[in-house]
Parts: sequence; C-alpha cells; structure tokens
Amino acid sequence: MSTIFEKSFERSLDKLVSRFSDASMKGATVEAWLFDDLQSRKAAEAKLQALGVSAKLHSAYKPLVHFFLEDVDCGNLKQISIAYPAHEACTPNRFLLETYPLSKLTGDAEVGFKPSGKQDFTYQVTLKDKNGTATQHEVFAPNRTHQDAVGETLLSPTGWLKVTHQGTTKSERFETDFEQLFHAGIAAVADHAWGDTEPYFEELNIAVSLPVKDQKLAYAEEAISLTEALHEDFYFSLLEVFQKKSGRPLGDRGLQPGQIVPEITYADAAPSIRISNRALSTQDSTGENQPLATAQAPLFAAQIAQELELIGGEAFEAKSRSGRSVLGRYIKGTDEPMIISGGQHANETTGVVGALRAAHELKSRKGAHFTISPQENPDGYELHRRLCADNPKHMHHAARYTAMGDDLEYRSGEKLWEKAIRTQAEALTGAKLHVNLHGYPSHEWTRPLSGYIPRGFGMWTLPKGFFLIVRHHSDWTQQSEELVDHVTRHLSAIDGLVEYNNAQIVLFEKHAGETGFRIINGFPCLIGVDDRHTVPLTLITEYPDETIYGEDFIRGHTAQMETVLSAYEALQKLSAKWYIA
Repeated sequence: MSTIFEKSFERSLDKLVSRFSDASMKGATVEAWLFDDLQSRKAAEAKLQALGVSAKLHSAYKPLVHFFLEDVDCGNLKQISIAYPAHEACTPNRFLLETYPLSKLTGDAEVGFKPSGKQDFTYQVTLKDKNGTATQHEVFAPNRTHQDAVGETLLSPTGWLKVTHQGTTKSERFETDFEQLFHAGIAAVADHAWGDTEPYFEELNIAVSLPVKDQKLAYAEEAISLTEALHEDFYFSLLEVFQKKSGRPLGDRGLQPGQIVPEITYADAAPSIRISNRALSTQDSTGENQPLATAQAPLFAAQIAQELELIGGEAFEAKSRSGRSVLGRYIKGTDEPMIISGGQHANETTGVVGALRAAHELKSRKGAHFTISPQENPDGYELHRRLCADNPKHMHHAARYTAMGDDLEYRSGEKLWEKAIRTQAEALTGAKLHVNLHGYPSHEWTRPLSGYIPRGFGMWTLPKGFFLIVRHHSDWTQQSEELVDHVTRHLSAIDGLVEYNNAQIVLFEKHAGETGFRIINGFPCLIGVDDRHTVPLTLITEYPDETIYGEDFIRGHTAQMETVLSAYEALQKLSAKWYIA
C-alpha cells in the first residue's frame, strides 16, 4: 500500500466557536449553514450562547427538509404551501427534488409545491394550522456556482455565514470542512502522476472519517446521510476525473481506471482523509447459507456456487480481474432458449436470488432450455459486502462496476473477462431473449457537492417502483411490446406489487414532476431500439433494492423471479408468432 494524500481538517463548528469566543463579539447574532448533524449543531449553539452569542446553526444539506424536522411542529398543521426557487445553472426541478420526501414527513397536512419564479435560493413557505391561522417563512438554501474538476459548471449546496453585530449584517459563503475535504481529495487524485495506460491502479482507496451521524427518516428506506452522499460524490467524481484524463466523454462506461473505493465512516473526531493505492482484494467473505425462497439478505458467494451445482446442467465460466470465477450453467432442452443473468451491477442484489429461484423452478419443467449466470461481477459483489460491514443501508455505487472500473456490458476487445460469460451463453443457446436482472436505489440518491443530482443518472435519483426496460433490435418492436404486455400482466397479479409501484410513483411526481415513463399494466417501462446487443430482445428489470433487507428483500427477489418465469412463458407462447421457433 502506498499513501497518495492524507490530511485532517479543523471542524467548522469548532472554527465558529473559536471565531466568536472573543469578548468583542459578545451580543452578536450568528446564523450558519453547515454540513453537520443536529446533535453537533445544537452543541455548538449552546457553546456560543454561553459566550453571549445568539446562534442558529442550520443544515446546508436539504435545508427545507431540516426546517420541518427541526423547527416545525406538524401535528396541528392543515396545509403547507411551498414555492421553490430555480436557477439557470441547474434543472428546473432541482430545488423541488431537494424537498423529498417532505410530503411523507408532515403528518396529515396537505403539502403543495409550485415554482416561485425567483433565483434567490429561498423557499417561500406558508403554514396554515387547523384553526385557519397562517404564518409565512423563508428558508434559505445556500448554493454556489462553480467549476468542478472536469471543467463543468455546477450549482451545489455550500456553507454560509450570516453575522449581525453592532448594527451591521454580513452574509457570505463559508467553506465548510465537508467541502474542503472533498475538494482536496479530488485535487490530490487529479494531480497525481498515474501514467498513460489503463488500468491506472488496482484499488484506489479513499478512507474518510466524518463526525456526522446518519439520521433515519420516518418513511421507507429514507435517511439523511452525508457519509453516503460523500461516497457517491467521491466515486462518480473520480470516475469523471479519469474519463477526462483518458480522453473519453463524461459518463463513458468503458473506462477502466481500476477499482475506486471510497470508504466513508463515522468517527467523533476531526474530519480526515487518506488516499492510498492498494492491491486488489481476492478473499471472499463467508457466512451461513439461507433458504433461497426466504433469503433476507444477499447470499454469500459459496452459496451461489452451491445453488448452481443443484441446478445442474453444463457448467461454464469466465474470470474476473482478481481471478474470481464468474459461474454459469446451461440447461439444454427442447423449449425456445432464454439467457438469464444477474449481478452485472453488484450492489443490485435481489436479482441474484431471483435468478437462482427462477432457475430452480424452470429446471423441473419438461423441455427447459436456458442459461443462468446469477452473479456476473464477483469482484464488485465482494466489495459491496465489505462496504456494507460499515454502512449496511447505503447504496455503495463503488461496487456497481468491476475491479477494472468499467461496466462489463460495455466492454469490448480481446480480453472480455467477466463479459465472456454472456458470449458463451449466447453461443450455447442461440437465444433471442436475454432477461437481465438489475436494481436501483431504494432511497434518494444525491451528489451534493457536484450539483446535487447525480450526473448522467438523473432519472434514478428517486424510487419509482419496479421498473422494466426493454432494448430491442430495430425490427423487433412488435415482439418487445408483446413481451412487456405479457410480463406486466403476470406481475400485476402479485399481491401488493402494483400498489407498491403506485405509491412510489405518486411520491416521485410530487417531488420531481412528471415521470415521462409509460405505465403498462401498472409498471413504469422504457422500450427502445438498441442494436448493440447480439441478442435481439433484452428485458432488464430495475427493482429498488439498494440496500434492503428482511421482508423487503424477499419481496424484491420474488418479483425478480416472477419476471424471469413470466418472460420464459411469454417466449414459449409467442415464439412461433415471432418467427424464431
């Protein structure tokens, strides 16, 4: 291991207390917006009060949500009206998105949103209680326009300080420890001499300690988590740094920098960062097997291998960068063949279990004909387990891609590594349908220091139910429509699944606006032409499973399993009509 950068930062709260401890500041009024949890901010307020300084310390992250959590008693409210600002440097719904999931945190009060038409970084809030009394409030959301490490202009939340003293008020940006740490870390990596050949490293580890606790919200999987947000900001910002270095366009999924691993943990100490170059991990974690139908958490790698042995058939495999095996099985029969895969993005874990459950069911059918490769990205899968040891409820998108740092589906060239499992499946079956099981965040996904909305992934920032994507060759439009209709009709019969979708879609529309998606038999869908694939028809599932457990996990992998089974049935029923028999 070699250390590239290491630094600790004075806490912004300590800096404020020190700044206003001078006797000459007694009587001052201080408002500050910081990236700190409520407990820490309240402790600093008390210290300042003891010094004779009247202080109110707000959250710079999702300030409107924090306003309601910390300053409003919603129990007696009947109606909440919110006018949100806009800015030319961001999407029109950016400040609306930042209110999520407020309408689920305000009890019985009716919540309405509308644009204010202003670029003043201020929410205009009207609260009407059950007696008809209305009060007006302004909630400031400090932001700044800036250029990031790849030269893009962004509008991002920032710290702010407003001081009134001796009749004079001064209001200005206050760069917080949270911001300083992030920008110093990105600059250290961007300025390092990496050479000119991909991959640039095995594991680039970004170990950060933050004195900011997560705050669980009283709705679904939602939480206020700056440790998770910083993981997302570091991971995707560094991908962008290396995309620029390589001359690739932003968002290019073929980039192979190596494995980028932000490990962001809580500690009651000064914020610190250590960036180091490490060897790849090659050790698999171990643990107890779970009954497949009632698995309440991701399976260990050993159980995945054991389940494939029980499924039987012809074994085939590929290798990952670290040397781990990507395992597949071929069940040869007389039916129309289908390819089943999961785990392309390794932090999307319900598909692994769903694929195995479906394969166990299918293998018992006369004529069954399919391949299964339930975990295509074993290096990412083990990284996900490692990251979950510290933060089990975080999304951990660092585990999304392979140890090469790329999305395996977009890999080309002679050395396919993990992607070879798919080319083998295609060669074995000649299948015309590939069912590819995926997931997406079960709670809000943000990048607060890089424009708030995850660049290139804006459609996935909020959950919107069990989502289906169909990619098809240009002459397979009719087949794709018939497949989706069959599958969604089958899924709509699963108790509670359409209601689950509807609840998430309503909340999505409340806090993001129109979805822009087709709703087919109760399921949001995207269907489009994509001639990149050899297989003419690909059905991709997107279950909001990052990261869920228990009964929620069971519901997720059950929906994945049922999708595979219904797609297989559709293939058998419709194949003659599709002229692929």
